[in-house]
Amino acid sequence: MTAEAPAAPALSYGRLVPVTVHFDDLDALGLLHNARYPLMVERAWGELWREYGFGGYEGDWEAAGDACNAVRELRIGYEAPVSRPGVYAVHLWLERLGTTGLTYGFRFCSADGTVTYARGSRVLVRLDPVTLRPAPWSEPFRAVGRELLHPDRR
Repeated sequence: MTAEAPAAPALSYGRLVPVTVHFDDLDALGLLHNARYPLMVERAWGELWREYGFGGYEGDWEAAGDACNAVRELRIGYEAPVSRPGVYAVHLWLERLGTTGLTYGFRFCSADGTVTYARGSRVLVRLDPVTLRPAPWSEPFRAVGRELLHPDRR
């Protein structure tokens, strides 16, 4: 008889995206290095946006569309140490979707979403590729963003 993996809890909002912590992501104490959390969150968002048909930057800001954006603010709080390599997850959602900016929330958590190791938020601003001034998100991007909004923010 084989054991079945525990079912992931139903999320009432957002998406749970798997990420992998490798041995070389750990610091000298054997803990996930603090700078790796935002990197893994970024990779999870990139994967999620690609699933929705929004590619990343490929060398041409004009063609990048909504991927032409910049981070305005990053906040993260660490709640429990990650002390071994393996599969984890990032729970992602939008807290705010404005005309030219957005705020997303995240949790770095166990693969099933039940244990939270870190949580935070990040503010992004969509940029015009020529002027590098704030520019509006496209309507297709906004439609996906509305799906990812936390229910209390809709």
